This record gives sequence, C-alpha cells and structure tokens, in this order.
Amino acid sequence: MSKIKHKVIHLSPSQLLILVFFTAIMLGTCLLKLPIASFHYVRWIDALFTATSAMTVTGLSTINSAKEFTLFGQFVIIALIQIGGLGIVSFALLIFIMLGKKIGLKERILIQQSLNQTSLGGVIKLVRNLFLFSFMIEFIAMLFLSIKWIPEYGFWRGIFYSFFHSISAFNNAGFSVWSDNLIRYVGDPIVNIGITGLIILGGIGFTVMSDIWSKKSFRKLSLHSKIMIIGTIVTNLLAMVFIYILEYHNPHTLGHLSTPDKLWASYFQAVTTRTAGFQTMDLSNLKEPTALLFLILMFIGAGSASTGGGIKLTTFIVIVISVITFIKGKQEIVLAKRTIANSILLKSLAIFSIALLAIFLSVFVLCITEKAPFLKVLFEVISAFGTVGLTMGLTTKLTIIGKIIIIMMMFIGKLGPLTLAVSFAKSEQASIRYPNEDILTG
Repeated sequence: MSKIKHKVIHLSPSQLLILVFFTAIMLGTCLLKLPIASFHYVRWIDALFTATSAMTVTGLSTINSAKEFTLFGQFVIIALIQIGGLGIVSFALLIFIMLGKKIGLKERILIQQSLNQTSLGGVIKLVRNLFLFSFMIEFIAMLFLSIKWIPEYGFWRGIFYSFFHSISAFNNAGFSVWSDNLIRYVGDPIVNIGITGLIILGGIGFTVMSDIWSKKSFRKLSLHSKIMIIGTIVTNLLAMVFIYILEYHNPHTLGHLSTPDKLWASYFQAVTTRTAGFQTMDLSNLKEPTALLFLILMFIGAGSASTGGGIKLTTFIVIVISVITFIKGKQEIVLAKRTIANSILLKSLAIFSIALLAIFLSVFVLCITEKAPFLKVLFEVISAFGTVGLTMGLTTKLTIIGKIIIIMMMFIGKLGPLTLAVSFAKSEQASIRYPNEDILTG
C-alpha cells in the first residue's frame, strides 16, 4: 500500500487573517440569503455586498437594507458589524480566554496583525480592555439614545433602535434602521451628541482609549495617543467650519435649515465623514469644493487599531511632517520632541502609495462600467476604501462589475492595503549590502 503524502499549507498571520475575514463574510452572506432574513428576494451579489459592507463596517448598501431585511436580517447585520468592528480574531481570542486555553505565540502574532500593533507585548491585555471599553460604551450610549427613542417609538422598538445605532456608530459602520439614515434628526441634540460621541471614541482607536484609561494624564500619554487626540480635534473643527461656510446657501443641504440646525449638521457631518458614514443631510447635491473636502477626509480615515478605515490619521500626519522636515532641510523627522524612525515613514509611504494605486485602478474600471459622473465614481470608491459608507447616489445603480469592485475596495480598506500587499509578497532578508549611488528625482 502506497503512502499518501499530505501537503501542509503554512499561512502567514496576514494570510490567515484574510482567510478568516473572508470566511466570516461568506457566512454572513449565506445568513442574509435565508428566507427569514428578508421580506423579498435578495440576489446573491446584494447579500454579499451587504455582508461585506457590514463586516467591513462601511455602511454602503445596494438595496434598502432598512426596508428589505427582517428583524433577523437586522440582527445578522449588527452581529457582522460588531465582529468586524472589534475584530473577528479578537472575538476568537476572547473565547479562548473564557475557556481557559493557553494563548500561544502564533495567536499573539495574529492579534498583533489584526490590531495593527508594533509589538507583541500587552496584546492580551489590550484585547481584554477592548471588549471591556466597547461593551461598556455601547451600553451607556444605548441608554442615552433610548431617552429620545423610547418615548418616540415605544419601549421595545426604542430599545432596539438605540441598541442598533449604538453598535453601528461605535463601530463606525453607518448602518441605520431608517431609509433616510439620520436626516430626520438633523437638529436633535441627543442624537447628534450620542452618535458623534460614539464615532469619535470608536475612531481614535483602542490603543488610545487603553492609554487614556491607564495614564489618566495627557502629559503621560504616548506620542501616538497625543497625535490622535489633537489630530482628531483639529480635523473635526476645521471640517465643521469649512462645511458650514461652503454649504451655508446650498438649498439641498444646509440652506433650508435654521442657524442652530446648520451648526449641528456641519458638526455631525464633519465627524462622520472621516469613517462612519451616517448622514443628517442629503449628499447627492453637494457643492464640488465640499465634495472634495469629503474625499480628503474619507481618504485620511480614522486612527490605527480603531473600528474605522482609510490610510489612518497618524499615517497622514507622518507624511505631512516628513514633507515639512525635507523642506526645512533637516535629516530627522521630529514630532513633539520625539524622533520618528525612518521605518515608520517607509510604512506610511507604502500605505499611501498602495491606497492610491487601488483607488486609481478601481476608478478607472468604474469609469468604463458605470454611467455616472467622474466625481460620483471617485466619491464612491474612496468612501468604500475609507469604509465610510457615504454616497452621492451611485451605490444602488452599480452594475455587477461595479458592485464587485466596491466589495473589493471595502475589503482592502478594512484589512489595510499594506496587510494585503504583505500577505502576497515573499519576505526577503537582505544578507548583502550594496554601495550607495544617487539618482535624480523631482
């Protein structure tokens, strides 16, 4: 009898992360295709699109998810959002911890990859804090939002709406139970404060939240935490001012609103545009300068180890500081009296370049397949990459090819362009050093 040889396939942490994430999306697709999940027939491509959008915490939908999916379907979507936002690997690790299983080196490396950490030290503690903070914040937010929605919709429906939106907002997903998203609550303080508070907390990253919890002093925080906090505040304030000025007289967005509602809408959209995808004003008729501002915000995205997408705020800041450093003729990148390693700059430039390449190729294909203006196509692609979920009305009109392209962009945006690139690249350690030689650039 001949011996049968079994070939063992060894996957890197990045490849394993992609496989697990893809499997979860396929499972979500099958659940959304069940008859009890929808009121009407849902095509496979639309179920796949919705499952990917939920798992990548994006919020784009080719069908009216608020009307098409039953209560069971809504629970499937919210489960995918929670798992995708906090990380499927983190959930697996939580089960391991609860069962008393030993967490080995391979599991720690996988957690490091999924949470975008620079070292293996403290990843288990970070995961514990991740779940503690997330569930606590979502529960408090649910109670806060229920102050508005229980009197309006009754106890059980009000609780469900509060539960759904607290998870969707904290995970920066942008899914809503209403067809007009949150436009009906444009001037409501409770909804505005509750939703934007969740978006900001979910968007600054679990590393920052854990750092704040343990240090309790801004001066003692890590450089990453300081950059994220200051960068988030400055970005949101500048975006709010520009949106208010640019859209003030636009009758389709802010023009018809009262002054307080204009301020609420500008603030809400400034916060949500970077990654969350909720909206309290119609975006289909934005002025072109505002649309360009939105494109920049969506491309930058949220923070590392957060529920959001994009190239990440810290990546953008490192690149900007490096350009300023070069213009000043300095050799080292210094920020807040700390030197930024060249490896961080190289990683930031790699993320930026791969993201631009993916966006360019996607826009190129969609310009061929979709009958839509260039601005709407570009807006859709960057919204998918940033896992934002905002649209200028193109999502429901996408062709089959268009839907596949946007699905791929949501996948890339959530896992990160560098993670996908590394998973397919063969790592090589340089054993020989070669002499330097200059080349002409610029």
